[in-house]
Amino acid sequence: MLPLLLTFSWQEWRHHPWRTLAAVVAVMLGVALAFAVHLINASALDEFARATSQVQGQPDVALRSRQGLLPDTWLDDLAARPGVALASPVLELPMQLVGAEGERLAVRVIGVDALKVAGVSPALMPRLSDDAGRLDLFAPDAVFANAAAERALEGWQGPLQLQQGLQRTPVRRAGHVGTPGAPLLVMDIAALQDLAGQGGWLSRVDLRLQAGQTITQVLPPATLPPHLLLEAPAAVGERSGQLSRAYRVNLTVLALVALFTGAFLVFSVLALSVARRQPQLALLGVLGLTAGQRQGLVMAEATVLGTAGSAAGLLLGTGLAWLALRLAGGDLGGGYFSGVAPTLQWSAPAAGLYGVLGVIAALVGGWWPARSAAGLAPAQALKGLGSSAPPGRWRQAVAVGLLVLAMLLALLPPVAGIPLAAYVSVALLLLGGVAALPVLVGLLLDRLAPWAGRHVLPMLAVERSRRLRQTAAVATSGVVASLALSVALTVMVASFRDSVTRWLDTLLPAPLYVRLAGGAAEGQALPPALLAGVAALPQVQRLEPLRTLPLLLDPQRPAVTLIVRPMPGTDRAAGTLPMVSGPLREPLPPGTVAVYASEAMVDLHGARLGADLPALANAMSAPAAREARYRVVGIWRDYARQHGSLVIDRDDFIRLSGDTTVHDLAIHPAEGTPPEAARAAIEALAEQQGAQHLIEFAQASQIRAISLRIFDRSFAVTTWLQMVAIGIGLFGVAASFSAQVLARQREFGLLAHLGLTRRQILGVVALEGLAWTALGALAGLLLGLAVSVVLVHVVNPQSFHWTMDLVLPWLRLIALCAAVVLAGTATAWIAGRAAASRDAVQAVKQDW
Repeated sequence: MLPLLLTFSWQEWRHHPWRTLAAVVAVMLGVALAFAVHLINASALDEFARATSQVQGQPDVALRSRQGLLPDTWLDDLAARPGVALASPVLELPMQLVGAEGERLAVRVIGVDALKVAGVSPALMPRLSDDAGRLDLFAPDAVFANAAAERALEGWQGPLQLQQGLQRTPVRRAGHVGTPGAPLLVMDIAALQDLAGQGGWLSRVDLRLQAGQTITQVLPPATLPPHLLLEAPAAVGERSGQLSRAYRVNLTVLALVALFTGAFLVFSVLALSVARRQPQLALLGVLGLTAGQRQGLVMAEATVLGTAGSAAGLLLGTGLAWLALRLAGGDLGGGYFSGVAPTLQWSAPAAGLYGVLGVIAALVGGWWPARSAAGLAPAQALKGLGSSAPPGRWRQAVAVGLLVLAMLLALLPPVAGIPLAAYVSVALLLLGGVAALPVLVGLLLDRLAPWAGRHVLPMLAVERSRRLRQTAAVATSGVVASLALSVALTVMVASFRDSVTRWLDTLLPAPLYVRLAGGAAEGQALPPALLAGVAALPQVQRLEPLRTLPLLLDPQRPAVTLIVRPMPGTDRAAGTLPMVSGPLREPLPPGTVAVYASEAMVDLHGARLGADLPALANAMSAPAAREARYRVVGIWRDYARQHGSLVIDRDDFIRLSGDTTVHDLAIHPAEGTPPEAARAAIEALAEQQGAQHLIEFAQASQIRAISLRIFDRSFAVTTWLQMVAIGIGLFGVAASFSAQVLARQREFGLLAHLGLTRRQILGVVALEGLAWTALGALAGLLLGLAVSVVLVHVVNPQSFHWTMDLVLPWLRLIALCAAVVLAGTATAWIAGRAAASRDAVQAVKQDW
């Protein structure tokens, strides 16, 4: 086979370098995009996990609270237990670092015991600067910055202050710590407790056990209160990875779409190449090259194209990933790795995997042309008559089988939270739809035949397509697959955008919103004096306070969000939450508290409408809240928190916990007062109280516009993928028509001798192109709608645990199909110009 590649195939590549290069570039782009996405995500995840691991340290186990902070009385209890070698307290809080000229930097401040932290978390051990004294390790104003914080503080002049609420405390840099990741400060834990007003509270206690001891011996889990949990550092890293796993997997699958469409470009190039070389392949057959060897030769050519494209794609993908990490960090739009600046983590196994995928894509694209080369009848091919073998019935059975199997796979549950069966279902739908094209083409052309028989040119176009329906199906397969993907992505994006728009309209009833700058976090709150002042303003008719806090219901999963807001009655709940089911209207038993669970709570934590939720009671820190009984009275749609959220009435939460913390305010201005006037009054009040830097403002219209703009930017890549896919499909039509023209030179020459003019021959080719692309557009539309149902109702809920309503943007879909038909017809006409050339007229002489 190698001698044929070096002689026979090399001549083809040398004489048609641009066509060969197009196939190599298609594979290269698909591999490069997929590999770059993988490298960026893997590098960001590695950096994020490394920073988390060094902050968490390497204790044998850590004790923490499922909600809020941990009483420091546990520190003495654990340190005194037999079998405990070291108990290291940790307090972690978000704060604002303020410069002398008003500069601000959001940082995490971690309080540690310098005498103990080195034995558990060496990266958090403060390292004194040259001009610092030994006692600065315990000085109440000494902070130690990591590398990210030191870079952010470059150029700051003068003293520094840490702000907690309205209180500012002067601090000074006394050294550094070796913790990677986002900006972080370390200080003495007692000093941080005093600064933040969290005396007697910890985030966690890290434990190092004596040799031969286990945690069940030292602290049996049965003796632990339900709102506390023991976990190993690996569990924290696993939860961090789960936060972005669905996003990373779906982004990779989306990137592989380019590789999928690249297979069709390989198909088009090889199909054209085989058609051009029919006489040569036939001569090789006469000289002794068997059908299997001819097929192997074309598959070897596909392997060479795939290997070259994969190698170039891996190099390009590595360069793109390096550039993206340098310019944009590790975040690709999901927000999971914002602020992370990782270094490139190149992986040889991953490179091998994506390289093999590129070769497989090329082999899939080359399989049909290889079968055509194997099926050549040498005598007919030498005469330029081509091959017209009818398709076997087994292909129809295969098409039906693939479609049925795709529907069955769409019903299967996800595997480890990833909709693997649904992805395979989409692939089988596309393959089954393309395999069923000959049947669809035959049915539709049979209906068109009576009408076309009244006119000569349409009759020639339709009758030839009827008798060579397999050829028509092959020619339009690229258009069908690419258009199906485009239709499916268009429907999915339109459905998601429509659902998000209606979701925002329901959740944003107030014209103006005030939120805590930097987001909600433990120990952060809007000052009570500011809340009272805002409520008393004449420009404000009513305000609704809101608070969010994380709850660790399941140590194996990311924390869910508890949303505390006014929910007076089921009627109002139905109007302020986008309900999927409920709310229940029957009275609750005494002592039962109503909660509203998001769809993710149903999938991940087993919440059911009308059922109790004991996991919530176990996660609450207040004694009264742990004794309460919580019942799910409604299921609602939450597009902001994919790992689950719960809504509880604020009065119920305050009654159970005594916590009146507020993070956000929904402002309803007085009648006749514009939101701008209410904002100006609140800004003036905040400035009087020195709280102007603690709050941020947003109008409902601004939040809606920003949210939709972020949504459109996040899905902009799908537009480019649609354009690439359709372009490749049209290139396939052009290549197929070019191949057919080359194989039909004698046929068109005979038509010219029979009296057809050059314009009429071009009309026949254009009508064939119109018929083929119209059938392809119809099939692509139907197939795309089927794929979109799987994407909207299976892939999306299984990946992100929320649902959406299917929306069909008919005008956009019709315009998309019409554009494909017009472009396909024009492409066929351009490709068929050679049919009316002088060579085509003279070609029949070769048979005289």
